[in-house]
Amino acid sequence: MKNRTIFFVSDRTAITAETLGNSLMTQFEGVERERHVIPFIDSESRATSVRDRINAAYTVNEGRPLVFSTFTNDNLREIVAASNCIFYDLFSDYISRMESDLRQESSHEVGKSHGLVDKSSYESRIRAVNYALEYDDGARLDRYDQADVVLVGVSRTGKTPTSLFLALQYGIFTANFPITDSDLDNYSLPRALKPHKKKLFGLTISAEQLSRIREERRPGSPYASLRTCQREVSQVEELFQLENVPFLNVTSISIEEIAAQIRLTRELDEKYI
Repeated sequence: MKNRTIFFVSDRTAITAETLGNSLMTQFEGVERERHVIPFIDSESRATSVRDRINAAYTVNEGRPLVFSTFTNDNLREIVAASNCIFYDLFSDYISRMESDLRQESSHEVGKSHGLVDKSSYESRIRAVNYALEYDDGARLDRYDQADVVLVGVSRTGKTPTSLFLALQYGIFTANFPITDSDLDNYSLPRALKPHKKKLFGLTISAEQLSRIREERRPGSPYASLRTCQREVSQVEELFQLENVPFLNVTSISIEEIAAQIRLTRELDEKYI
């Protein structure tokens, strides 16, 4: 098994470098990775310090370090790229080509993708987060008409974190509602959800994974038993199929993938970018 040191570097937050770099590295199994995220490299002295740190990593580890960069400052980029590393420039390779294709020079401003560029978009996301918190776990039902999507599922299937992710990342107003034993026994959607059926999206999970998650919350309880989880998962999936509610098994997929599927299925992908 190979061991490589990976650096995610930028003159701003390094969020883009880390996100894209990690996504690329998932395609290479069997590589043990020591990761370092270094944001705000905004001076020559800091760039030189990072260069020295990368060189030091090269001397003690197998192979040259991999460096994923999103510098907008050419001088700082060149300082870091001069280290003994394999340098992946995630911005300049595309920026120069886009400048040519669009026949327009880029701004070369740092942090634009994560800064407060569009105030209305920022405020929309804050309102969406407040909505998700207020309408979490069926706490309130009075403003479901304002929801873009309502997540449904049995307890502990990831409804709350998915709601908050959709709100924070995309400004999507997301409520979530728990499906209870009485709903499952009746094989019917809760009365409060029926007027909003076109907004519903179900989350389900393997019974084994659900049992492990619940065991952490209530160890040794009937609520966490595998038998209970098997019954609930089977019944809720039958309910979703009976009511024509689209649903997704989230057992082995990331929250980003869950959100992408929800946006696609409920046609929210073009409304919020």
